[in-house]
Amino acid sequence: MAALNSKGVPRIADLNAAIADAMRRHDALRLSTLRMLKAGLMNREVERGRALDDAEALQVVASLVKQRKDSIEQFTKGGRQDLVDKESAEIEVLTEYLPPAADPAVVERAVAEAIQETGATSPKDMGKVMKAAMARLAGQSVDGKTVNELVRQRLTSTS
Repeated sequence: MAALNSKGVPRIADLNAAIADAMRRHDALRLSTLRMLKAGLMNREVERGRALDDAEALQVVASLVKQRKDSIEQFTKGGRQDLVDKESAEIEVLTEYLPPAADPAVVERAVAEAIQETGATSPKDMGKVMKAAMARLAGQSVDGKTVNELVRQRLTSTS
């Protein structure tokens, strides 16, 4: 029950309705996560001085998910399972506001095409390949870290 526009992008006005619904249901975790998302979107709008376009709004959601994943990694190392569980639950709420994850075959094809397009032959060409691959995957929910690892793997095996 995500508050998305027709293209699957979160809007602040729609988030207000989702926040009100979470309040009615007494769902504290969902409520705090939605408020955090709304604040993130509003902060980015203030930074830009205008309403966000769809790509920018999705970028905000993706960065919040990435922050949670980084926190989970740190909390796991610190033995704080309670915080790992909380961050994981927040990721579940936030991913409702992202398009479906890109199919791994699509990611691999985009990386292969980017390597061919850029003529990359060694890990020194990582930047060019990453830029081309991410451009091919624009509009899809894809983890940059995963793409980076795949590009690195492909470039080290070709050199």
